[in-house]
Order: sequence, then structure tokens, then C-alpha cells
Amino acid sequence: METRILTNKRDFSWKRFFLQWEWMLVVLFIAVNIMNMNLSEFYWSYESLRDATMTFLDKSLIVLPMVLVMILGDIDISVASIVALSSVIMADLYNSGVPMPIAMIVCLLIGTLCGWINGLLIVKFKELSSVIVTLSTMIIYRGIAYIVLEDQASGQFPDWFSFLGWGYVGTIPFILIVFAVFAVLSSLLLHRTTFGRRVYAMGSNMTASRFSGVQVDKIRIIVFTLAGLMSAITALFLTSRMGSTRPNVAMGYELDVIAMVVLGGISTAGGKGRMIGAILAVFLVGFLRYGLGLVNVPAQMLLIILGMLLIVAVMIPKMKFSRIKLRKT
Repeated sequence: METRILTNKRDFSWKRFFLQWEWMLVVLFIAVNIMNMNLSEFYWSYESLRDATMTFLDKSLIVLPMVLVMILGDIDISVASIVALSSVIMADLYNSGVPMPIAMIVCLLIGTLCGWINGLLIVKFKELSSVIVTLSTMIIYRGIAYIVLEDQASGQFPDWFSFLGWGYVGTIPFILIVFAVFAVLSSLLLHRTTFGRRVYAMGSNMTASRFSGVQVDKIRIIVFTLAGLMSAITALFLTSRMGSTRPNVAMGYELDVIAMVVLGGISTAGGKGRMIGAILAVFLVGFLRYGLGLVNVPAQMLLIILGMLLIVAVMIPKMKFSRIKLRKT
């Protein structure tokens, strides 16, 4: 009698390895740097590239939990409003006499609470999509920020607070170290834990996951709460970098974050994608903006380029799937 061994592992293939979307991002990243070097003589230096990360890594912190949200098959468009609300309340508390460390803790608590409310509403009202829920809370959170500060700016933070946005540890920007730590932790959470495997399973089939005993509602609440927490951390770094805050800060951040996640190869339908792709997309878009900014390329042109990259990011996996389907038939 023959012994049959069942395995879920495929034989390693170099062709399949190098056809992964992440390698395409590496090629695009190299191409962007070559283009920027030819556009400006001031681009290619350690100091300029190092300091450029300070201008885009604050919003990129939200990319990490947004990967989890979109792998679930959900979306969160309230993150920018959570940044604004957390920042505004922190500034208002400080200017009311509350010590800055306590105001910063409240900022983190506010962002976490907003994310938790998003998750709770989504699981309690299953007939509503995450788009509708977070669109509503986006308006509510931004509205509360306007109620707190109206249309005024608030600042005059202590000198040490500016270290978050502009400080260095040795020759490395502090925010780059923070992003690297959170990126590693997020990658481990998604790819090396049971929690991450359940997130993928839920994104592939929410109903099957529920009947398999996965605590679907609990995981969705946790993921949206993480998005709220990371939005609050973004608020700390953004406010530190700007030196003040207003209710309209971080306007449009949600679109930039979602664009980076989609460009990183995360499926909008859920269940597919890897954290490394989103991280590569962060630096690709960040250095593209920085390089074109050095030669005063209009912001509208950058939007066109980014839009074309997104179309390519969505089309290639579809074309690959169609090819495989044709072979089978």
C-alpha cells in the first residue's frame, strides 16, 4: 500500500518569486531615484534623503494598520479626522494648563477611543459597510475638532516636544526609528501570529471564518482600534513637526494612506497582500514627492503620476489571474 502525504506547501520557484508585486515596487523605487537624480543635483545625498523622511513618515504610520483593515476587506476613511481631533484636543488641554505629557496621553486615548467606536459601529450594524460608517465618523470627528478650536490655530508647545518631529538619534531621524519599529511589529503581527492568519481568513471569507469559530467581531474591533491608536501617534508627530495645530490638519491624509496601501499590492477585496509591499510603497511615494518637489513640479502632476501607478497596481494582478484562468480552460 502506497503512503500518501498531504502538504500545503508548493515547490519553490524562482520565476514565481521574482514575479511578485513587491519586486515590481523595488524596480519602480530604483527608477524613481534615478529620475530624481537626473532632475536635481541636490537630490542624491545622505542628508537630503534622510531629512526627506521627516516630511512623509508621520502619515505613513497610519499605513501599517490600514493594511490590516483592507486585508479584512474593510476600509477606514476617518483616520485623518482622528488625527485632527486628537491633535486639537491635545493642544487645547495644554493651553488650558494641563501638563504636556498628560495632554499627549489624552491624545493617544482619544485616537484609540475613536478607532474603537468605528469598530463597534461596524460590528453592531452589519447592514452598513465600513465605508458608510467611517464616512460618517470622519465628518463627526472633524466637526468636533472645529467645535473645540473653531477656525483658530493652537500651539506654543514646550521646546522638547519638537524632538518628535525634528529630532535625531545620532544621525538618524527619530521618526524613522519609530516607523521602523512599528513596521517590524506590524509585519510580525500580520505574518507570524494566529491573529494575522485570522485576519487573512476573514478577508478571504468572513462568513466561513465566523462559522469556523473565529471571533470575527472582536478582531474587527481590535483592527479598527489599532488604526485609531496609530492615527493618534501620527497626530503627535505631525503636531510636533508643524509646531501648532488647526481643525483642518491632515486634510486628505486618508486618500494618501489608502493609495500607498493599494500601491503596495493589498487587495481591495480583502484577503491578499503583504506588509512589505505597503512599506515599499511608502518610500516610493515619499521620495517621488520629494524629488519632484525639488524641481517645483505641480502637485496636480504628481497626482496624475500616482493615479497611473495605482491603475497599474490594480490591473496587473487582474491580468495575471485572467491568464491563469485561460490556461486552465
